[in-house]
Amino acid sequence: MRIELNGFEFMMVVILIAFLMLAYGFWQNHGILVSSSDYYNPEIPDDFDNFKIVHISDLHNTLFGEEQRNLLGKVEALNPDIIVITGDLIDRRRFDLDVAMYFIDGAMKIAPVYYVAGNHEAWSGRWTEIAEHLTDAGVIIMNDLAGQISRGNSAIGIFGLSDSAFFTAEFEGRIKTWKIKECLNEWKDTEQFSILLSHRPELFDLYVEGNMDLIFAGHAHGGQFRIPFVGGLYAPNQGFFPKYTSGRYLNKDSTMFVSRGLGNSLMPIRLNNRPEIVEVTLTNKSKE
Repeated sequence: MRIELNGFEFMMVVILIAFLMLAYGFWQNHGILVSSSDYYNPEIPDDFDNFKIVHISDLHNTLFGEEQRNLLGKVEALNPDIIVITGDLIDRRRFDLDVAMYFIDGAMKIAPVYYVAGNHEAWSGRWTEIAEHLTDAGVIIMNDLAGQISRGNSAIGIFGLSDSAFFTAEFEGRIKTWKIKECLNEWKDTEQFSILLSHRPELFDLYVEGNMDLIFAGHAHGGQFRIPFVGGLYAPNQGFFPKYTSGRYLNKDSTMFVSRGLGNSLMPIRLNNRPEIVEVTLTNKSKE
């Protein structure tokens, strides 16, 4: 059966299709998805069994509701013990620290916040200003630092790496890893269960060599466009069809969770790649 449309009907169909495409695009770029995982390791102290970590990355000044109300509501509903942020809260091309601080101020009312900077914080040229605001808000900045998280009578180690962009003036190109290797070599003999925060997932092999148990990273933006049964299309410093873009990766005794991030940078559109909050619950009890 052939359906014939007059000019008005054809125009209405075109408008409807355009509206649906715009609605789908808005949902793909603003419909936050929570990805929840359990992480098992017998080295986790009993006091940290069921310890919940919420991982945020690559906000890039994106606003989710008035003063980040939608984003903060989802984080609060997860009731985390800590919130970890792996860089690029701001975007160097459209710097707006207020948008980032809406989230930070709200997050600090939910749980302690641990943070490492990304390449956009470095490239913005305003890291001192950013760090002052974060410190004043109570954020624990972990750039090239080692610390502990205490609970009950136990403690676990938490470590953070500065992004390599702090050590080069180049916007893109070869990653300089000397400082990363220096820190990891200093920390590798820790006997505590260890959590590492780093912006870059492509350096996973270095984190494994550093004997880090659990790693959180971002930077890859999920590959920007995700192709069914294939994965991400392109990620910074990994190129086309990148290896580390989303989810859990295992190598020897190390596990890395990569966030697809929340915002966009140079490429303003996501496809099959909704903004993501990562939730990881620690357990020392096998469910097998």
